[in-house]
Amino acid sequence: MAKTIIFIGPPGAGKGTQAQRLAEEKGFVHISTGDILREAVQRGTELGKKVKEYIEAGKLVPDELIINIIKEKLKELDGKDIILDGFPRTIAQAEALDKMLKELGRKVDAVILFEIPDELVIERLSGRRIDPKTGKVYHIKYNPPPPGVEVIQRDDDKEEVIRKRLEVYHQQTAPLIEYYRKQNKLHIVDASKSPDEVYKEILNVIE
Repeated sequence: MAKTIIFIGPPGAGKGTQAQRLAEEKGFVHISTGDILREAVQRGTELGKKVKEYIEAGKLVPDELIINIIKEKLKELDGKDIILDGFPRTIAQAEALDKMLKELGRKVDAVILFEIPDELVIERLSGRRIDPKTGKVYHIKYNPPPPGVEVIQRDDDKEEVIRKRLEVYHQQTAPLIEYYRKQNKLHIVDASKSPDEVYKEILNVIE
């Protein structure tokens, strides 16, 4: 049976990097909620049009709609191993996801929690700088821009914004962690380690 893996972790924990590597080396399909909502809007599907209405009105896209879009996506990916990133975010979404996967003959195989201290997330994200001309991302400490390259800091990489995002993350995610722990599906990786070490820990879980 195709595997369904969920990644949970704060922004800046490296979930996207690891998902990309699993996609390249192990054939997983990385499903980021933001990406599939944008894709549905671009494709102009019935569901996509509804999403567009919510986004344009500045409202949160309701759970039911997100679930239906993910369901559509999973039907296309029948038989493929997938990583869900950024979903579920709440218990209601997790319950709806369990039900939906059951209908599709799948289940959540493992939930990987990227554990990392808040201060490290803040250092990683607030140090990011972008070259507006090329879109290349640098980091003032780990990967400084070459001399003469003008870089900017994105608004959502500012420290006060990151702290707010972390606060929301902890409030939303704490119950979710408990939910999957009770199902014996939760695995914790130390996301403060190097990307290679984190990748090894993830492989141990999914293989």
